[in-house]
Amino acid sequence: MSERPSKRDPLLGAILQSPSYRRADEDLEFLGREELRPVRLQLELLKPELVQQQEGIRSTIVVFGSSRLVELAKARELLVQAEAELSRKPHDPEQQRAVATARRRLALASYYDEACEFGCLVSSACQVDGRCELVIVTGGGPGIMEAANRGAAEAGAKSVGFNITLPHEQQPNPYITPSLCFQFRYFALRKMHFLLRARALVAFPGGFGTLDELFETLTLLQSGKVVGVTVVLVGRSFWERLINWPMLVDEGLVSPQDVQLFRYAETAGEAWEIIAAQHPLVGPS
Repeated sequence: MSERPSKRDPLLGAILQSPSYRRADEDLEFLGREELRPVRLQLELLKPELVQQQEGIRSTIVVFGSSRLVELAKARELLVQAEAELSRKPHDPEQQRAVATARRRLALASYYDEACEFGCLVSSACQVDGRCELVIVTGGGPGIMEAANRGAAEAGAKSVGFNITLPHEQQPNPYITPSLCFQFRYFALRKMHFLLRARALVAFPGGFGTLDELFETLTLLQSGKVVGVTVVLVGRSFWERLINWPMLVDEGLVSPQDVQLFRYAETAGEAWEIIAAQHPLVGPS
């Protein structure tokens, strides 16, 4: 009598390769399902929180500003390049606009240096004797964010980067402390982490992202959902040209005391003095 052929091995192989057999915590396809959003939100809340606890991060200062601003030397180089292109196409509206933009960015380039100086000042004063107070936190990208992380790195201190997955490729700047660089999927959880430990928010000139975070923080302070966060706007002429604060008061859309929720500063030193005066227990000794 001939032996009956065994189907055990191919059947077992199909079972072991089936997505249903994967452990739930190792099944990325499963974790990516629409129904698993609450679980992903919880994980995105927990991971950065636990890591910051392990790293001893007690309080932070959030720094916002344009990702498009570069340091002075680079801004001059970009202007030279734009002017060279315009000389080849003097009547091209796009090249004319590029030169005008490059000139404006050159005028704003000093803020990169101020953000770098601010990161260095704060970190040098607050990360001593093993303390991790007022640690610099940024969105993790280039421009002003890079400058603030860079200043902390130059001081030999820790800093945090809350990067986020975007449709276009984005990489964190290289000055973030590697063990404190996070990648978020959800803006909502990222926003929450920005303010969970924040004692201050410093906003340098920036665009939509900067305005988004600034107004959200001001709204939370206005409504009492957040307390004790000092808001400093660096570059008074920029901010007053951008936002007509008195008009909001005159129209009755905000109260006069609401525009006292923030202070102006022109330099890194001035911004740090304002914050240190409000938070003496974690400020400079």
